[in-house]
Amino acid sequence: MTHKPARPISRRLFLRSASLIGCSAAAWPLLSPVTFASAPGDERLVVIILRGAMDGLDVVRPIGDPDYATYRKPSLTDGKTGPALNDFYALHPAMSDLMPLWTAGELGFAHAVATPYRDKRSHFDGQDILEAGTGLDVLEPQVRDGWLNRMLQAVPDLKSDTAYAVGRDEMKVIEGPAPSMSWAPKTRLRISDQSQRLLERVYEEDPLFHAAAQEALEISARLEAEKTAEKNGMARLPKIKGQGAELAAFAAARLREDTRIATFSIGGWDTHRNQRNVLAGRLSDLSGAILALKSGLGRDWSKTTVLAMTEFGRTARENGTAGSDHGTGGALIMAGGAIRGGQVYGKWPGLADHALFEQRDLMPTADVRAYAAWAMRGMFGFEKSLLETTVFPRLDMGDDPRIIA
Repeated sequence: MTHKPARPISRRLFLRSASLIGCSAAAWPLLSPVTFASAPGDERLVVIILRGAMDGLDVVRPIGDPDYATYRKPSLTDGKTGPALNDFYALHPAMSDLMPLWTAGELGFAHAVATPYRDKRSHFDGQDILEAGTGLDVLEPQVRDGWLNRMLQAVPDLKSDTAYAVGRDEMKVIEGPAPSMSWAPKTRLRISDQSQRLLERVYEEDPLFHAAAQEALEISARLEAEKTAEKNGMARLPKIKGQGAELAAFAAARLREDTRIATFSIGGWDTHRNQRNVLAGRLSDLSGAILALKSGLGRDWSKTTVLAMTEFGRTARENGTAGSDHGTGGALIMAGGAIRGGQVYGKWPGLADHALFEQRDLMPTADVRAYAAWAMRGMFGFEKSLLETTVFPRLDMGDDPRIIA
């Protein structure tokens, strides 16, 4: 193993050279990285970046809003509401495996959230602002490091870790002066993200070949997840689905040791067409990752907060290709034994035409950065002024939603 860091891949450069898969390039990076940092204390924070703009309206379904059924036709929902979270919200059926966490208070959501990014709805710009954690235009050079790294710079007695050689996509959320380390999975058994996306596109219209291709992808992902688990001395993981579980299993092994901060990305959330099938696969992958973290962390799960964040939401209305387009307000997914789960946080703005942002998107009623900031305050005891000026410049955290137990 060499310890020379691999040269990062520019997402913008990759987009310009990948016209075959269009705007999905931002949602499906060549390699999905996982990044770690050591910090004092027992609290553990895992940030998962969901690249491609997850449709929060489909994940946490506001079935109690009378306008929801008008915008979301059966081609998106298949007429199924999913397990009830409360009298107003239902969970996407593909995340049913996580309902025991919801019941135990270890799974929660915040709805109608967004970064300050508006109007242009570019994957790359949206991801840059999400990971930089600022309200600044992405072309301005004032803040170039990520909000997790700025948090690490504020932690006293931060210690460095040994670096791994990595071939990776950029994870700007952790980049900056504070020491961290990176790792990316080997590709010997796994199908690359780009190849998976191409397979899905080629066979999505053919039920027989689509089913066979999906089965092959799931088998490949499960073999790799089990191999990683066994390599790290872990028991075989229950109900593990998808590539996210591989990253999560490795992350859990490190978090049981000195690592306290971990972040990785799961791509493929760009659902312009065939959303019902594509989103179900992505949510199954994410559920597998969360279950892998819980299983791998064991007793340390009780001190863990998981935040799964996306660059923006999607349109309220279904489009003409059984999908949804780039939007604004979306949903934040929270998990872990350290959170006050069993709740959907946030103020619901409604889906009436006059309540939508630009008459097309779910109106944001809260800044997603505020939830991350309050989680960091609850876990690490940071001063509110530090979070609003240094970690998240120009942020108004507002009232404490009390998401940390």
